[in-house]
Amino acid sequence: MTSRVFTSIGNFSVRFRWPIVIGWVLITIVSVKAFPGLSDVAKDSQSSFLPASSPSVQAENLAQPFQDSKHGIATLVAARESGVLTAADIQEISSIETRIRGLSNVLRVQDFGLSPDKHAEQAQVVTGLPPFSAGSDAIALVAKIRGTFPSDASGLQFHLTGTIPGFVDQQSQSKSSQGDVQRFSLLFIIVLLLIAFRALLAPLITLLPAALVLALASPVIAGATHLGVQVSAITQFILIVLVLGAGTDYGLFLVFRMREELRRGLEPKDAVRRAVATVGESITFSALIVMAALMSLIIAQFDFYQALGPALAIGIALMLMAGLTLLPALLAIFGRAVFWPSRARLDENPRANVYGRIAAVVVRRPMPVAIVGSLIFGAIAFGQLGTTTAGFADTSAPSGTDSAAGDTLVSEHYGSANLNATEFLFKFATPIWSHADDLQTIQTRLQSDGGFATVAGPLAFSGQALTPAQLVAIHAGGNALAAEALARYVSPDGRTVQYIGVEPGAAALPIRDVPATRALANSAGAAVNAAAQGVFGIQPFAYDVDQLSSSDLWHIIPVVAVLIAILLAIVMRSLVAPLYLVTSVLLSYLAALGLTALIFVHFGGQSGINFVLPFLMFVFLMALGSDYNVLVMTRIREESHQLSTREAVRKAIGATGTTVTTAGLILGGTFAVLAFAGGGASGGSQIQQIGYGVAFGVVMDTFVVRTILVPAIVVLLGRRNWWPSGLWREGEPAVAGAVSPPLPAPPLQTTAPR
Repeated sequence: MTSRVFTSIGNFSVRFRWPIVIGWVLITIVSVKAFPGLSDVAKDSQSSFLPASSPSVQAENLAQPFQDSKHGIATLVAARESGVLTAADIQEISSIETRIRGLSNVLRVQDFGLSPDKHAEQAQVVTGLPPFSAGSDAIALVAKIRGTFPSDASGLQFHLTGTIPGFVDQQSQSKSSQGDVQRFSLLFIIVLLLIAFRALLAPLITLLPAALVLALASPVIAGATHLGVQVSAITQFILIVLVLGAGTDYGLFLVFRMREELRRGLEPKDAVRRAVATVGESITFSALIVMAALMSLIIAQFDFYQALGPALAIGIALMLMAGLTLLPALLAIFGRAVFWPSRARLDENPRANVYGRIAAVVVRRPMPVAIVGSLIFGAIAFGQLGTTTAGFADTSAPSGTDSAAGDTLVSEHYGSANLNATEFLFKFATPIWSHADDLQTIQTRLQSDGGFATVAGPLAFSGQALTPAQLVAIHAGGNALAAEALARYVSPDGRTVQYIGVEPGAAALPIRDVPATRALANSAGAAVNAAAQGVFGIQPFAYDVDQLSSSDLWHIIPVVAVLIAILLAIVMRSLVAPLYLVTSVLLSYLAALGLTALIFVHFGGQSGINFVLPFLMFVFLMALGSDYNVLVMTRIREESHQLSTREAVRKAIGATGTTVTTAGLILGGTFAVLAFAGGGASGGSQIQQIGYGVAFGVVMDTFVVRTILVPAIVVLLGRRNWWPSGLWREGEPAVAGAVSPPLPAPPLQTTAPR
């Protein structure tokens, strides 16, 4: 039944080849011209990462009296390259602030005065734009503010940093990196395909459907946002790699099989029909497995994961349609010219390639191969021990940008504590002025038990030290000194109090200390009967992201494993094969994580594994890794109808080994390109870890697991692989290696228009 379906699809794609190609091109052009792209609808708001019940979000709510959560903030910083600011410098800075106040979307500019060393001056620019904004209005405003800076200020330098300028600079750099990733990826894939096919047209025809889908997917996914599909900036990066990787996989499956059929003597159009009839099922189930894995992400609590699944699944669905229609149509149009100048003619005595020779060794000694391979991969997986996650707390501006230069000046002249402070929030049922002694209790607790270098609060700020009675008197008398204390440390209603802890050396709070820091806040709050308390800052936020993403991942993995097993059982017609195939993918996944930890954390000295890396490896190894499982196992099953299991494995690996390893090199190489091209962007070291880490995993999976370990297990199980299908009931041929009469080829409509 399934064979007839894909035979019909092959016949359709060959018969209507020209309308199919023209239709795909026209639809893509119209969609790109008429509809917005992903960059126009992408949303990046950290506040949506976590559910309302998370401690970080609750602490953020407590911090609202001290945070302008509705307005985006920018920081103007001016400094002299050497020496203190002069009166003329201060006048120039004041003039710039006046110009900025006159710009649209600027609500106010508040000067914070000179730095302690008198070398710099800082001002806060409050805008009418939302926080974390990086749209066209934000881009225009940042450009206008920077346009007020004098081109020649005789050694006086101006920079604009803060949330909005940082996001604008980051998006600008991301767009540049995204373009580099796409260009270098296409170039890399073309070069590798030229080597694999030794032909001029084959690489371009194999890659053209993926490139077309990549252009079409952007407006289609953007349109799907009206149906609730979410899109983030990272969606665009992953979509490039996913579509190019999966699309090239499907193209290789089909093109290599067409070449094989040509060498068996079929005419080009019949070879295309036969290729679709034989590998169309593999391509379809490969795509369904990836889509199932991606769609399972909708059960995640972590919005970051939820936002990726449906959007990327749309890209894979489009790639599947192109792989079954557009690519066969192109192959039918170009025929033998696809493989020029290499040979794709009748080859009556094909020689065993390197993969056939490897398979021959595997089938002779399957038990040692399976045991040694499993032990090695299991040992590598233990490389994860002793590592933590990292990457979500990197708030630094992109290197080489105006924002980064501004951050450097703030750190040099105002101290890095401005960037790494941990905020303790305490809320009371009544204003603090009626029980001010509680302020001293909190101050003492935090200072003595928190291990902070300094703890600033209502009683200790800007070098001032007050008693509770003095603070109450100042508040009652309207003393000007109270203005700073009340604005930064006590809410206007007097019910919420803030303390700011700075680690020794002004370092960031270690993420491993977040639970202890929260326990300290709870203890201090309980001592004064506070109604609520919390810890607000980058590291507590990072800790909650880590906990939630890890929890989601380990809940999603079993779901995806079951879905993959079900789909594999359908395509394999077996209940046995999916068990070890899914296990092999999980083993490969864990080994890849372990290898990444060994290289980047234990040996490379990085702080931990990037928090998104386990997720990306999960998608690309558990989902796309199953592509190769489907291709290899369906071919082994196909050959098992005629050969013994040992001979079927040897022949199938010889036939598919080049396809699998080429596809693995392309996918792994594309991620290596991501690491290379994106390494200079914001968070470059984390991008490199993601790129090279996934590349390691893909290469390990394709060169070892799919071509050596899995075939060894197949040989050990023999016909039990196919239980309970009819192939299992047939049993092995009476004489090992004997060849039974070949099954009839799938019917071809040779009378169809050619």
